Amino acid sequence: MPGAAVASPLLLSLSSSSSPFLSSSSTSFLPPSSSAAPLPASRKAAVSVLRALRAEAATLPVLSFTGDKVGEVTLDLKSAPPSTARAVVHRAIITDRQNARRGTASTLTRGEVRGGGRKPYQQKKTGKARRGSQRTPLRPGGGVVFGPKPRDWSIKINRKEKRLAISTALASAAVAEDAFVVEEFDEAFASGPKTRDFVAALQRWGLDPKQKAMFFATEFDDNVRLSGRNIGSLKMLTPRTLNLYDILDARKLFFTPAAVEYLNSRYGASASDDYDTDDEDDVGEELVEQEVEEGTTEEAAQDATEES
Repeated sequence: MPGAAVASPLLLSLSSSSSPFLSSSSTSFLPPSSSAAPLPASRKAAVSVLRALRAEAATLPVLSFTGDKVGEVTLDLKSAPPSTARAVVHRAIITDRQNARRGTASTLTRGEVRGGGRKPYQQKKTGKARRGSQRTPLRPGGGVVFGPKPRDWSIKINRKEKRLAISTALASAAVAEDAFVVEEFDEAFASGPKTRDFVAALQRWGLDPKQKAMFFATEFDDNVRLSGRNIGSLKMLTPRTLNLYDILDARKLFFTPAAVEYLNSRYGASASDDYDTDDEDDVGEELVEQEVEEGTTEEAAQDATEES
């Protein structure tokens, strides 16, 4: 990956189809692929990229559930400089997609296939080609030559660099006027979930239901979540599930006012770089500690029972 100046097929497909963020015709500040700078070749270069940050502020319209404009909010996020923005986003998306590989593909070599210990027929006087085992890769059911084996495909990316890629993609969508803020509309689904009403709301907000979209909120009401989960082109994300791929793959981005405040505090110009632990990591550590405590309590109870 490092040192490659050519965009991957994934990014090329995103820029040519659904995503407006990486296309050369976009009004975003991301540079065209022909002027893309190569990825940083050293740690020193990567640090210089992160230090050359800038704030990209954009004003987003606030829409009501009926589709009327009721105000404006400012999304002020950190973003990579134009000369390195494409490289930072490219590196982060490649890391995400490669780390999603399970690496469990496995085949059997001729030494692992069952059977084949006896020579199938004599060496000569048969008119056939000589053969010493039924496990040869030349026969059906035999071993596989140079087949896949379980392996770890994961690659590392600095947390600050990954966070910068997400904020750069969000800022790019905001500058390109592909991001909108929607007022809280939990009351509209108070009577129960209804996908038809959710699709009608998306149309009022200017989205074709066939186009891919991302809806980001700090939390979703149960009826709202049930109403939107049947829409195949819509991704409903929370801070725990926010990821770069769904941002780039979406044609339109929708936020709630609370989500904009979260993004400004987490990825904004005033966000602290000393924040080294993700929310997911905190939740994971709490669950591990809880399991350890429960296990310790169960062991103590068993010991007490045995002693009695």
